[in-house]
Amino acid sequence: MTMFDRVKEISKKRGLTLAQLNEKVGFKQNVIYSWKTKTPSVDKVKAVADVLNVSVDYLLGKTDDNSTSMKPKQVDIADDDVIMTFEGKPIPPEDLELMKRLLRGGRNND
Repeated sequence: MTMFDRVKEISKKRGLTLAQLNEKVGFKQNVIYSWKTKTPSVDKVKAVADVLNVSVDYLLGKTDDNSTSMKPKQVDIADDDVIMTFEGKPIPPEDLELMKRLLRGGRNND
């Protein structure tokens, strides 16, 4: 399996198209698609690995373990730039709002 195939596969599991991933990472249009024929820089691979929450080694094919990278991820549930997932699937916005309300002790306000 090529690195492009791994990126495509894990993106799909995370509920992202390659175009969405490309945008989320902040690349110019179709950069990830170009990986079919070009080898990306280490910095670009690292940026994609961070967004997909996998190790660079997984994307490079050095391991088949696609579990999250070694460092724990910490994000704020109110950060709209982060796609929260559960069991590999994005959490719908209405469910995130419910979670926020529960975490505030049932209050609706911020």
